[in-house]
Amino acid sequence: MKSFLVAGLAVFALRASSPTSPNFARDIAPIIYSKCSACHYSGGPGPFPLTSYEEIRKHAQQIADVTRRRFMPPWLPEHGYGEFADELRLTEAQIQCIASWVLAGAPEGPPEAEPVAPSYMERWRLGPPDLIVKAAQPFQVPVDGTDVFWNFILKPPVTRTRYVRAIDIRPSNPKIVHHANMIIDRLGSEESRERTPGSGFPGMDVAVLGSPMDIDGHPLFWKPGTIPFSEPPGMAWRLDPGNDLILNVHIQPSGKAVLEQPIVGLYFTDEAPTRFPYLLELEHDGALDIRAGDRRFVVSDSMRLPIDTEVIAVYPHAHYLGKLLDAWATLPTGTRQWLIRIPDWDQSWQAVYRYRSPLHLAAGTVVTMRYEYDNSAANPRNPSHPPKRVRGGNNATDEMGHLWLEVLPEHGRDARRTYAEAWARHQLEKYPDSYDADVTLGAVALSRLETQQAIAPLERAVALRPDDAIAHNLYGSALEASGRTAEAVQQFRDAISMNPDFANARFNLAHALMRSGKKQAALDQLAKILASHPEDQAAGEYLEELKEIR
Repeated sequence: MKSFLVAGLAVFALRASSPTSPNFARDIAPIIYSKCSACHYSGGPGPFPLTSYEEIRKHAQQIADVTRRRFMPPWLPEHGYGEFADELRLTEAQIQCIASWVLAGAPEGPPEAEPVAPSYMERWRLGPPDLIVKAAQPFQVPVDGTDVFWNFILKPPVTRTRYVRAIDIRPSNPKIVHHANMIIDRLGSEESRERTPGSGFPGMDVAVLGSPMDIDGHPLFWKPGTIPFSEPPGMAWRLDPGNDLILNVHIQPSGKAVLEQPIVGLYFTDEAPTRFPYLLELEHDGALDIRAGDRRFVVSDSMRLPIDTEVIAVYPHAHYLGKLLDAWATLPTGTRQWLIRIPDWDQSWQAVYRYRSPLHLAAGTVVTMRYEYDNSAANPRNPSHPPKRVRGGNNATDEMGHLWLEVLPEHGRDARRTYAEAWARHQLEKYPDSYDADVTLGAVALSRLETQQAIAPLERAVALRPDDAIAHNLYGSALEASGRTAEAVQQFRDAISMNPDFANARFNLAHALMRSGKKQAALDQLAKILASHPEDQAAGEYLEELKEIR
């Protein structure tokens, strides 16, 4: 090996003076700075920085090797199965340019021609945020052991409704954070899971539910190297006073005792949203039961689109055993249109992939995911040696098979309820006892003022999860709207007993008590809301309204 390297260096020296050779300043810096440096910077997730000529020259041979094998930069989708924006894939010409530059001895070229090197540690990619929110308390990362999923509840100090056009998530230790997803919790439904306020809570099972008219269909995702995405005009998302932002962070212990305390930068716009995306999910985790040694376990799911639809982004997800991830659309004409194909899945490089142009799918199109899993010893990413039986679940050593599509209706209207109902009915076809599907159907019916249609699915949801505050709150709302106020009061009280800080349930209870003629009891409930949530404008206005009633 040593003699080969010496010989190679000799060739570099002989070729370095060629006037046609690529040089760093003109040819290589633009490639590395745009495709590699977002992970490879001092303190970043990459193993070494690539933000200067000296740093890049030091690793020139290695760069040529990993780019030739397409190991780096990481880009999972196969070419020709979807056209994506911000593609990290290098062209054949770029790969050859790097190889030729290394062969010529990695010449620097005129320094004045070199583009400005990126600086990711000292600046925000989209400029200074309008608001920076930091986790209240750091999380003590275990020294070793399995992967950890930790949820930080962030509380943006906004005093009026704001519209968010972009976010930038910044872990305090990017080398140990695998990826993160952010979810908007409008009802404070997850706060009760914290042992102490601000401490956060463990797990992947974060299922925030609000009204179907409040569903936020933006994939708020981060992984090392993520380029912050600014929503197009009319597609900002709403942030109200009192809303929580739940940051679900996947952490990989590094052998050192460290603290993780992420921050999130928020970028506002004055333009209220006029288009409302929905995250349509395909999955069949209930069918995931992969025996040890199975090299080609298949799981699939298909769903028919209820209306003409634009697909603007796709987010496939599996764990360590995922191998081949396919997703396509079968048009009403029978034609297949590919959504994405990943022939060699690696969850370390998962991402949200945004299409260069929206995909237009007519009503009746069937969208399909088909994933293959390899639970054999031949799978280098298999965490179990020897392989073990693996089922679907929320732990890192369980498996998942999910595909999220960010969709919009073709004709500009707000179709979130339509998509939510179609998804819920599809879920019930797979899982007749699906709490999520029943509570979604009930919430959709409530939002349409179809109270009688809401009662049955919400009654089932309460029976399926009798200790779930959200189900009791929604069921109480359906009962009250149907004139069954006494029963509604009990449902709201049950919800509050399960989550004493559930402001929406207390507000609903106050309303039901007032309808029952119990004004003072209603005032007491509103006072309790304002004691813990003084920014709750609706509670404050209702309190003043009730005070005027004699």
